[in-house]
Amino acid sequence: MRSRGILLLVTLMFGACAPATPPSPRPVAVASQVDSGPPSNPSSTVGGSAAPTAVTSPLTMADADDCPVTKPGKAPEEIGDRLFGSSMAFGNDDLWVGGLGDAGVILADPRFLQSDGSIGTKFGWWRITPGKLAITGRRLDAQAPPAAASVPGGYGTEGFQASGVYFPTEGCWEVTGSVGGSKLTFVTFVILLP
Repeated sequence: MRSRGILLLVTLMFGACAPATPPSPRPVAVASQVDSGPPSNPSSTVGGSAAPTAVTSPLTMADADDCPVTKPGKAPEEIGDRLFGSSMAFGNDDLWVGGLGDAGVILADPRFLQSDGSIGTKFGWWRITPGKLAITGRRLDAQAPPAAASVPGGYGTEGFQASGVYFPTEGCWEVTGSVGGSKLTFVTFVILLP
């Protein structure tokens, strides 16, 4: 029985860390900390089942120079490889996030493009302070609806937590994870590659 539980835990951890697109549950719009225009209709955050199509980006990598990107580093040894993206991580005494991308830039290929046009990516989180993870996101360099997040259940109240974040546009984004009264904020530049 114990080995079956361990096998289930390992399966869940690897499933959450698989490269490709974020988890499939429908994302819910999360509140922005800054008024970014009229509130979006939550039912419009996910489009129909049409296949996503690549679009030409108005942004270039040169635009990343104007974004105060959080430079990731390696997660602490005690977290080690248990955090998805631990080699490109950022954190504090209460919360860590992994998978920030090389130099904090998310280079999204067309596989990241969702049917509603948003760009989805996975972040792994490590909760030192126990609690349920909540994620908010707002664009810093232009008006845009807030980011949406998917925080699946089944991970308990501390340790590893998988997540999917859906950016409605490319650009410079501030993302905040909150758990148990603690917060961790990072900035990333999101760009869709051809």
